[in-house]
Amino acid sequence: MRNVTADNITDVFMKYFGADTDPRMREVMKSLATHLHAFARDVNLTHDEWRQGIKFLEAAGRISNETRHEFVLLSDVLGLSSLVDMLHSGTEGTSSSVLGPFHISGSPSLPFGGDMKRHYDGEVLVACGTVTDTAGNPIAGAEIDIWQTAPNGLYSSQDEEQDTFSFHGIQTTGPDGRYGFSTVKPVSYTVPTDGPVGDILRATGRHPWRPSHLHYIVKAAGFRPLVTEIFPDDDPYLDQDTVFGVRGDLVMKYAPHPPEFFPNGYELSGSVKEPFLLAEFDLRLVPLA
Repeated sequence: MRNVTADNITDVFMKYFGADTDPRMREVMKSLATHLHAFARDVNLTHDEWRQGIKFLEAAGRISNETRHEFVLLSDVLGLSSLVDMLHSGTEGTSSSVLGPFHISGSPSLPFGGDMKRHYDGEVLVACGTVTDTAGNPIAGAEIDIWQTAPNGLYSSQDEEQDTFSFHGIQTTGPDGRYGFSTVKPVSYTVPTDGPVGDILRATGRHPWRPSHLHYIVKAAGFRPLVTEIFPDDDPYLDQDTVFGVRGDLVMKYAPHPPEFFPNGYELSGSVKEPFLLAEFDLRLVPLA
């Protein structure tokens, strides 16, 4: 079309699509172009501002690699990751939460009662619970991919001094659906701010802090996979998570116990001499339709 204007450009954009374009692709691209063009008109976007936006995207690409996913982080701090989670997370099962940019595939097996704390300092935490269906029946053979930061607030992929799979493990539930492991109490930490996402946070007066948490990916045959996190109710950043990952049903309470109450059947059983924390949290999976 020769006479493209600020008012008709969205319609013209859609007319350029081929007749055999996938219907879902057409639907998504039409909505994207509609909102993108409306945004530019709404703020009267200038050439300098758009060039700055292009530079931002280029910088996000340059800083990204196999272990640093700046576009995932950008999606997280804009709330888009959490919004997509909430759009596709029903109320029947445990709520989903953000995957985050630091998950590592291929974690080693972690037997029931296994320990992830190893030589690190910090309070011992026992995390345990049952993987169930929405009716409360235990699920045997559920695979739980577990990971967290070290006490210095860094994931292993961010820290050259940690082993690749430090504070990572995959556990499979038995007939009772139970999972359980020991680790160090997670800490609050900041998302990376040395890249373009950090520039956005500073420009908008936002802090980069996340409340402490444990990450879980739970998979079982016949059920929808669950990507989630669990958070202690006493964390100071619980109500201001910079990636909007907290949900009401993902908040749990640490229960302090003297060492003589440490459970049997764990790698650290009999060796813990200081008070420890217990976090019990059940994970409910939704059956596939």
